[in-house]
Amino acid sequence: MVPRLTGGCLCGAVRYILTQRVRFNPYACHCTDCQRRTGSAFGVQLTARREDVECSGDLARGQHVQPSGALAQIFACGRCFSRVYTTNERRPGLINLRAGTLDTSKDMTPHFHVWVRSKQPWIMLPAGAPAFDGDPPTRDDWERLLAPTPQT
Repeated sequence: MVPRLTGGCLCGAVRYILTQRVRFNPYACHCTDCQRRTGSAFGVQLTARREDVECSGDLARGQHVQPSGALAQIFACGRCFSRVYTTNERRPGLINLRAGTLDTSKDMTPHFHVWVRSKQPWIMLPAGAPAFDGDPPTRDDWERLLAPTPQT
């Protein structure tokens, strides 16, 4: 069994526990939406199965259309407005936790990079890291890159 991960928002009003049978690879998204939402150069996401996340506290919900054209639901703390996770209609049953909300966020090294055509010019990607101008072309590509690894 993969060790449980915990996390939460900036003010502590929202907390979550992530218990996974598989651990997906984290990734960095360099799209302009992630840049605006994070106020930074990119967002680091950790994909999880929705059923593996227990969340407590009041979450506010918003939605928007992503650069890929997919409808995303955004869940944030209703008090401090820290974004906790998003869903994407093209990946049902999965959520993307904002890796910076994890109590152990320092352990989340991106395994691949998406939307690099929008990345800040001063960002240097690690040599050999898979990188895509937009989203990976197919759902199979996403699944291969996320590469869930069964844990014992």
